[in-house]
Amino acid sequence: MSPTQRWTLVAAIIGSGAVFLDGTVVNLALKTIGEELPATLVGILEGQTYIVSGYLAVLAALLILGGALSDHYGRRRIFAIGLAGFAITSALCGLAPTMEALIVFRLAQGAAGALLVPGSLALISGCFEGEARGRAFGIWAAATSALTLGGPIVSGLLVDTIGWRFAFLINVPILGFALWVTLRHVQETRDRTAAKRFDWLGSAVAAIAVGGLSAGLIRGQEQAWADPLAWALILIGAVALVAFPILMATRPDPLVPLSLFRSRAFTSINVATFFIYGALYVQLAYQALILQSTLGYTALGAGAIGLPFGALLAILSTRVGTLAGRYGSRRFLVVGPLLVAAGMAWFTRLPVDSEPWQLRLEDPASWLPPLDAIIDVLPAMILGGLGMSLVVAPLTNTLMGSIPPRSAGLGSAINNAISRVGQPLLGALIFVAISATFYATLGTLAPDLDVSDEAVRRGFPPLNVPSGASPDQVAAAATASMDAFHLAMFVAAILLAIGALVSYVGLRPEGAPRAGAQLDPASGDAIP
Repeated sequence: MSPTQRWTLVAAIIGSGAVFLDGTVVNLALKTIGEELPATLVGILEGQTYIVSGYLAVLAALLILGGALSDHYGRRRIFAIGLAGFAITSALCGLAPTMEALIVFRLAQGAAGALLVPGSLALISGCFEGEARGRAFGIWAAATSALTLGGPIVSGLLVDTIGWRFAFLINVPILGFALWVTLRHVQETRDRTAAKRFDWLGSAVAAIAVGGLSAGLIRGQEQAWADPLAWALILIGAVALVAFPILMATRPDPLVPLSLFRSRAFTSINVATFFIYGALYVQLAYQALILQSTLGYTALGAGAIGLPFGALLAILSTRVGTLAGRYGSRRFLVVGPLLVAAGMAWFTRLPVDSEPWQLRLEDPASWLPPLDAIIDVLPAMILGGLGMSLVVAPLTNTLMGSIPPRSAGLGSAINNAISRVGQPLLGALIFVAISATFYATLGTLAPDLDVSDEAVRRGFPPLNVPSGASPDQVAAAATASMDAFHLAMFVAAILLAIGALVSYVGLRPEGAPRAGAQLDPASGDAIP
């Protein structure tokens, strides 16, 4: 690996890792933020929601724009702007005087992040070739997984010791270093065939489509689908989504050339991404709820039992990326999702009386997990970690190898946008199913509860066991929650199997293009 390749990889890991981390670590600071920051225009709970969902919605909405800008104006230039913007907005978040100011700065942070995520993969793709590119994506996957695994722990320590503001301010020197690396060591690449005029109309329609769907789905889940604004956002996004390909087919220089989707590998990998990451989102979202709210795990115990998932992903991704670059990705993208599906299938046997791991640092006697946790939960974590370690690097390598080099930023952005829309969309559909299962079971086991009453539904949300209920109602809610969780895991396992099937059918036996293979500029497929 040359010095230029090494520094490019460092910059890409830091840039994309910061975006991933800031989508999750702020959750640990929400309680303290609500207690410390004054809020006059929004309520505390509403403000906390906007701090998280607003960031994610803006990030999703502008991903395609960010990827297209990097191809058009230069990947290093746009990536550097994204690094500077993310550092500045992180500083502003850390210094925010009010809840409303923090919300605005988080929205701006999401916009800066949209320049970093597709740009990071485009930089790696342009700097590496063949087997080396597979290994590079493996290193990227391993490093970002390690950051995602360790970041919340560091953030939690900062929040509990120095203060929540430092969870944002710590980004500034790290991103400053990444900016120096980018400007000094990363080579500039861009689409030399790009039209002089950038398709701003297409960018606006894409942002409305992805942003409307993402924001509407996120808000709908948060408001239990009782908010008209969520449905209005979804409708606006859906209309824009239908209009977008029509617009692209008629524009002289479209933002997204429809010829990209002539690549069988590109289309297949995006469909597989939709199902695989949608299913993973369902697992991670509902797993935390069932472990803590139903079984009684402490937050630390629920986090610790999930460590093998992230650890295996971080440890194995580099080796898997190398193998995928050498032998092709198809077999990994078939076996990997099936292993994760097996882990979710294991969760369908999780009993409602499984002993929780009530891990507390101040109590050494609680450090060893109970036998039930080892039998009922740990195998699912191990299977999930093994499976995703076979997915992340090969999927990224196949994606970037299936498109012309000139569209590297745009191709990465499309895949990220599909992932970020697919997660809440599939999550919302499954939520409808588990809600119906939960209330049907609850109504059968606790006939004294009128589950059609809105007050009862607020008191007994799916996968939660209210502490103020009677013992019989608590037992009924726990059983109903577990039944609903089993259904969610069963459906998620099916989605993963569909993702594996899409990879098997859609990808050629060799998976990714061979080292040194040329790409057809129209289809993005490897030329024999």
